Amino acid sequence: MEKPTQNENTVPVTFVKNAQGEKKPLKSGLYLVATPIGNLKDITLRALEVLASVDLIACEDTRVSAKLMAAYGLKVPLCPYHDHNADYQRPMILEKIEAGACIALISDAGMPLISDPGYKLVREAMARGLYVTSLPGANAPLMALQLSGLPSDAFVFGGFLPPKTKARQEVLAKWKNAEASLIFFETAPRLEESTKDILAILGNRPMVVARELTKKFEEVWTGQVEEICDRLERDGPPKGEIVLVIGRGEIVSQAGDLDEMLKAEMKNLSLKDAAAKVSALLGVPKNQVYSRALELRDEE
Repeated sequence: MEKPTQNENTVPVTFVKNAQGEKKPLKSGLYLVATPIGNLKDITLRALEVLASVDLIACEDTRVSAKLMAAYGLKVPLCPYHDHNADYQRPMILEKIEAGACIALISDAGMPLISDPGYKLVREAMARGLYVTSLPGANAPLMALQLSGLPSDAFVFGGFLPPKTKARQEVLAKWKNAEASLIFFETAPRLEESTKDILAILGNRPMVVARELTKKFEEVWTGQVEEICDRLERDGPPKGEIVLVIGRGEIVSQAGDLDEMLKAEMKNLSLKDAAAKVSALLGVPKNQVYSRALELRDEE
């Protein structure tokens, strides 16, 4: 899932008719189909052809997908498939495919399986020897990376940052030393607090805030994390769906950082608590940090 969108554009009727075409015979199986992330025209001709030809479309929210269906004159039945009903719906979908049906899986926006439960359906379909294929298309994380101007030779997509501070900091610490650009989804109400955590855990490094991608009010903020923090404090968070892209940090001597941080924290905390805190901040395994803390204590 790449988060639902509200579309303000209109698709010309001639475009719809030419793109959709006639219903085509398909091989029985599961079709993973990308949908627009904002602009309704960002859908492939092949995707429209398959969506018009399958027997059933499994989607996150039938209300959201119904708008896409209406825009392109698609009359295929929809069935909900999301976190809350996936365990119930999955066997039914697989049984239909085994009986010869062609079923498409779509997200509310973007590529299915990106932050949604679709991977379990794909995994089981493959385990049963069923045909599975993917129709590529719009993808918010990759679009944000393209627009960021940050290195794209290696990147990590971490989905949504956790809403709770401690969990969010632990996730950020895990990727602190990754030699890759980091990509996360975030909501507008949590953006300011998350950016403060990014500064505290990852340090001041390049960062991009991309919002409302492909929509009328698409906007991309660029700068250092400190600059983004200052802008949020001054202007408040932007509206809409947000993708964060964070540049890789400078390569530092982790061993030196570990000793310095442990010594500082052990002045005010117990050895166990100091080790736990430094472990979270550096993204180093707790047992490794605890062992080093014991060594430092014995050296004194």
